[in-house]
Amino acid sequence: SEDVPDIVTSGLSSVAVRVPRHPVALALLKSAGVPVAAPSANRFSSVSPTTANHVREELGSEVELILDGGPCQVGVESTIVSFTKWPQWRPALLRPGGISLEEIEAVIGPVLHKQPGQKAILAPGMMARHYAPRTPVYLSETASARDYPGLRVGLLTLQPEPKASRWAAMEILSPQGDLCEAAAGLFAAMRRLDSLKLDMILARPVPDHGLGRAINDRLRRAGQKQEDPAEGLGS
Repeated sequence: SEDVPDIVTSGLSSVAVRVPRHPVALALLKSAGVPVAAPSANRFSSVSPTTANHVREELGSEVELILDGGPCQVGVESTIVSFTKWPQWRPALLRPGGISLEEIEAVIGPVLHKQPGQKAILAPGMMARHYAPRTPVYLSETASARDYPGLRVGLLTLQPEPKASRWAAMEILSPQGDLCEAAAGLFAAMRRLDSLKLDMILARPVPDHGLGRAINDRLRRAGQKQEDPAEGLGS
């Protein structure tokens, strides 16, 4: 509809709608009395906030008011599913998020995945680099701090490493391997590592199912490159 301005849709012919369940957000919408369109409470492409304090640290006095509803329960952003004509008039997953692909397919049947060759930005969070801290992030299943002598390397991992390494810092997302717990703490852990002025962060991929699909998506988009960094930092 022409009633929806381009600033809301980024000039696209579609618009996404979501209804939060948090009582503070619902009270805000009820008080506003109109649909609310707003960006995330962080700078463009940087790590998403999951607490009010994250917003204070990043935006400071640039915002007049922060509504503190407590830490985010899910931790990763919402799942975005397209029901428009792209592609082939079938539901398509544009961004994995808090509701897993498996949960959605259990209700509506098969959902198309975004194809690797699809370059159009059809929804938030689809840029190649997004959710990124200032410290360079590299994804690797095997790389160790020993591979980077003289550098302060942090580790972001789902569970404790079986062998100790010379990590300058380590963030364990869930000692029990719980993907829900890992998702809830992902961005907070990334921010803590980013605050330590490390030379780099090595991130371990997690099992790619359920919420793990969303976690891996955020790690890939936060990373400097997709492959193992064994070729050397700064190459």
